[in-house]
Amino acid sequence: MTETESNVYDVVVIGAGPVGENVADRTRAAGLSTAIVESELVGGECSYWACMPSKALLRPVIARADARRTPGLRQAVQGPLDTAAVLEHRDYYTSDWKDDGQVQWIEGIGADLYRGLGRLAGPRTVEVTGPGGERRVLTARHAVAVCTGSRAALPPLPGLADVRPWTSREATSAHQVPGRLIVVGGGVVAVEMATAWQALGARVTVLVRGGGLLDRMEPFAGELVAAALTEAGADLRTGTSVKSVSRENGTVVAVTDSGERIEADEILFATGRAPRTDDIGLDTVGLAPGSWLTTDDSLRVTGHDWLYAVGDVNHRALLTHQGKYQARIAGAAIVARASGTSGLDAGPWGAHAATADHTAVPQVVFTDPEAASVGLTLAEAEQAGHRVRAVDVDLATVAGAGLYADGYRGRARMVVDLEDEIVRGVTFVGPGVGEMIHSATVAVAGQVPVSRLWHAVPSYPTISEVWLRLLESYRDS
Repeated sequence: MTETESNVYDVVVIGAGPVGENVADRTRAAGLSTAIVESELVGGECSYWACMPSKALLRPVIARADARRTPGLRQAVQGPLDTAAVLEHRDYYTSDWKDDGQVQWIEGIGADLYRGLGRLAGPRTVEVTGPGGERRVLTARHAVAVCTGSRAALPPLPGLADVRPWTSREATSAHQVPGRLIVVGGGVVAVEMATAWQALGARVTVLVRGGGLLDRMEPFAGELVAAALTEAGADLRTGTSVKSVSRENGTVVAVTDSGERIEADEILFATGRAPRTDDIGLDTVGLAPGSWLTTDDSLRVTGHDWLYAVGDVNHRALLTHQGKYQARIAGAAIVARASGTSGLDAGPWGAHAATADHTAVPQVVFTDPEAASVGLTLAEAEQAGHRVRAVDVDLATVAGAGLYADGYRGRARMVVDLEDEIVRGVTFVGPGVGEMIHSATVAVAGQVPVSRLWHAVPSYPTISEVWLRLLESYRDS
């Protein structure tokens, strides 16, 4: 350990993923001196092991599926995907796991980057231990923002450590297609990676403890995705838990709760996320290591007027776009409070409060078919005490869907509040619906009255004409 260096900044950000970068961008733009600390690659999980590589893997899969449903193209795309080209495409979008460009960006905004593990060492203090053991102590005049994100949570199964299982990181960065792949889980990571590796040639077995896939969406979303995975050749088993795993002569053996042995070359556990807070010094400020951090709507940690928790780490919405949204709000709140104004009231865009986290969180699952949702499901709306009605439309009845693909299969649901006459939630499932969800997000976040939505005329012939069909169904029901 070298001699301690002390550095004072207005703001110190722990974590240089998209969330931390956006906090730093906002505070630097306002003239606050800012340090950002990163223990891995600048750009974070999304850039190297999540959003970007997963979608780079999935885009050729979905494009081929769409082409196979298009007259004049289907015969030309019956062969296998070019695996080497797909993986090369993925590697391009991860910059071959090098962060030079992201480092240049941080330098460009005038923030200082510290490589190493950042830990809180008391109020407004961050200790950075560098790769060579050197130690620096950073002091924040106004705020410390914890943007360390989340990591894959593995179950406490016998033999798991010796198996060297895949998590989302290995699933998005693997350079060879496993002959056989077991996917444990039924959420977004599970279905997306099952879709990608099945299309690339793996024989995929999906083991779901519950009764279906995508259980945080409307039930029909998981049903349609499950049907497509099965048709593609995946072996989908619901109501199945893994009790133990082992590796025998290089082969993974998973034993289920029924005693069945399933063999594979690799096993992916997509069984949830945990906060990356176990080793960042939370105990030095009276917080529990390894815990999710509770915040107010300006992303300030409860009971700490100088500490912010932004992105996955606060467990409000574990999505990159929501984390970036929170980062913009947190950055503005930090700036407002540093200038002596209220962080909740100041700013040209209104109150600095992450209200969308409560009512209008959009998400797209990039499977074939795609599933996209925003706001509350019917069950969630009813549980919240709203008097609502669900309106469903078969997307195959929309003219634009038939033009998009032969044999188009999909479904749309709009959940309408019968008292306020606004849309509480929307779910689309079908090819190409990912690009449609923002219109629903505007309707939900803006609390647009149903009477006004009649005057938002969808273009013909597009799949977006489903909005007209949903409104007609609501009127006639």
